[in-house]
Amino acid sequence: MEFRKAPSFAEAKQYDIVEYLAKLGHLPDKVSKQDYWYHSPLRLEKTPSFKVNRSLNRWYDHGIGKGGNIIDFAVLYHQCSPAEALLKITGNSFIHEPVIRESEPVNVEHEKKKKIVIVKETPLHSFSLCRYLKQRKISIEIASEYCREITYELYGKTYFAIGFKNDHGGYELRNPFVKLSSSPKGITTIQKSSKNVSVFEGFTDFLSYLSLPDLKPTETNFTILNSLSFFETSRQFLDQHESILLYLDRDKAGQNYSRYALSLSPRYQDRSSLYENYKDLNEWMMHIGKSPHHNRGLHR
Repeated sequence: MEFRKAPSFAEAKQYDIVEYLAKLGHLPDKVSKQDYWYHSPLRLEKTPSFKVNRSLNRWYDHGIGKGGNIIDFAVLYHQCSPAEALLKITGNSFIHEPVIRESEPVNVEHEKKKKIVIVKETPLHSFSLCRYLKQRKISIEIASEYCREITYELYGKTYFAIGFKNDHGGYELRNPFVKLSSSPKGITTIQKSSKNVSVFEGFTDFLSYLSLPDLKPTETNFTILNSLSFFETSRQFLDQHESILLYLDRDKAGQNYSRYALSLSPRYQDRSSLYENYKDLNEWMMHIGKSPHHNRGLHR
């Protein structure tokens, strides 16, 4: 097995601040183009004055007159050293999700190396990727219907992964070692001509839902957010439906978004109690979801 080196400070600074705030349980109060406004995570306030410009991937707290990159934020938020902040941001998985900021003046050759470049796509066939799906209890047949095997380049090297396409043509990329996204990022919507829609945070939960044995759900459309930070973007599609069924993660960020959605309209329904003792639907399925009598929560 190949062990991946922990990200450097320079690499960690590319992490999406909006995504990181969502993982900490902080949701934007207002989104205006690339500006995300929050009640400050660093202090108590009545009016949102903490801004993240997503295209620049920089934050600024107008109340204290401070701002900067994600490391600067984590140092203040966690009250720790920069080295400790790096560990807080990257965790133990060393998952790298670079932010591509094409509007900034950059060194072209450096950007070419940093960007994920899709080389080719084929039907799923690699043994290691199929084994990864089996380990996660996901049907290879179902995965093959919605995913492709993607060969991509990053930092001048070639890799391959399971690719799940979003509505803008970008890919969520997964293999046993990485969790990446190619540009442009966005949500994935799947139309089944239904008045209902089921919402998933990531595509592994979506595939897990379809892979559950004896599953006979009511016909439903699907929305895969591919990032909680795209929830507001997804509402234009979601709000066209009579019932909106939420299968978001059971962590702090996922539950905060579920509560927020329930406050918007009675059409939103939180279905995450199905896997209440687990982080998400896939983790639940890997442990007990294969037992048919546990599937009752998925039927209407």
